[in-house]
Amino acid sequence: MAGRGDPPEGTPEGLPGGEDEYRSVVFDEAFVRAAHLQEFSARERMGEYAQAVRSRPSAWEGRSSSRQAILLVLLILLAFGTAIYLGVRNPYQPPVDQRAEPLRTTVVPLAPKGPVAGGVPDRLFDNSPVAEYRTGAAGINLPVAGRTTHFAESQVVTALSIAKDYLVASSLQPDVLSGATVRPARLLLDPDQLEQFDRSVETPADDGRHALAGWLVRFDPRQVVLADPAVRVQGTLRFEETSPDTLDVTADHTYTYAVRPAGQGAGPVGASSLFTVHREVHFRFDREDLRMHRAELVTSTAEVGPQACGADTTGSVKPLLAGASAPEAGGPVVTDPYATGRPAAPSLCGALAPSAQPSL
Repeated sequence: MAGRGDPPEGTPEGLPGGEDEYRSVVFDEAFVRAAHLQEFSARERMGEYAQAVRSRPSAWEGRSSSRQAILLVLLILLAFGTAIYLGVRNPYQPPVDQRAEPLRTTVVPLAPKGPVAGGVPDRLFDNSPVAEYRTGAAGINLPVAGRTTHFAESQVVTALSIAKDYLVASSLQPDVLSGATVRPARLLLDPDQLEQFDRSVETPADDGRHALAGWLVRFDPRQVVLADPAVRVQGTLRFEETSPDTLDVTADHTYTYAVRPAGQGAGPVGASSLFTVHREVHFRFDREDLRMHRAELVTSTAEVGPQACGADTTGSVKPLLAGASAPEAGGPVVTDPYATGRPAAPSLCGALAPSAQPSL
C-alpha cells in the first residue's frame, strides 16, 4: 500500500526522486582530499574580510617538497665525498714525520795549567768571567724571531722554546745534575732517539754516539755536589730553515757551576771551585716535532773543565776540585770555554785557558 504522500502506483520511474537522482554529483573521499580549494567554516566566514574558500596544498606539491629535500641531502653527501677525495689526493699535504738520525757527540776535557782555584761561591763568581752572567734559565734568551720561507713566526718561536726547554732540563735541573733522574730531558726527545739516549744512560761509551755528557750534564753524587744551586749561564740561540720541512736551531751556551767535594757535608765552603761546561747543541725540528713539543738532537759538543784529560768523559763529568792539579799539561790547544761562537776544540783534550780561572 502506498504512503500518504505517494501516488497509488508509487514514484514513477524516471521522475525526480530516489537514490539515483544525485549519484552523479556525489564526491567520494579521494576526490575531496584532492581538491585545491577548501571552503571555510561558517564561523570563519563571519569575519569582515573573510573569504569563502582557501587554497590547500596538493599531493603533488607535498611529493615535490620531499623530492627536493632528498635531492638536497644527496648534493650535500656528494660535496662531502668530493672534499674527502680531494683531501686524500692533494699533493700538498703536510709531509709525514721524518725519521730522526742518531745524535753525534763530542766531549772535550780541558785540563788546568796549575792548581784549581778555590773559595766561597760568591767570590769565585765575582772574580771570574761569569761575574755579569745571568742565573739559571734567565741566561738562555730567545732571539728576535721572524717567519722563514716555509715556517710561520709562531712555529719559529715554538722551535726556539723547545730548544730552551731542553737546555734547561739537561743543564740546569738539580735532579738531573745530581744524577737522580734523566726524565725531564728524555721527555723532550724525538721518539726515534730514545733508544740511543737510554743506552747512553745505561752503558755510556766513547764512540761518538753514546757519551752521556753529549746529552746532558751530570755530576757523580758520590764525588761532587753543587755548592750553589744558582748556575751562571750565557750564550746564544740561532735559527735557520734548512729545507721546506725542517727548521734548525743552534744553541751555544756556557754554564758555570760552583761545586765542592761530596763528603764535605756541613763543613766550610772554602773548598768550593768553579766548573765550566761549554755546550753547542744543534737541534732539528720537523712539523710533527713542533706539534708534539719535542726535539731531535743532531750534534752535541761539550768542552768541560777543569778536568783531567785522562778522565772518562762518557758518563758523568769529573771536575778537578779546589787545589787539585791535572797530572798532565793538557793538549796542545789552549781553549777558553767562555769564548762562544767559535768551533769546538778539534782535539780529544785541551788546556784550560788561565783566563777562565777565577783571579783570587
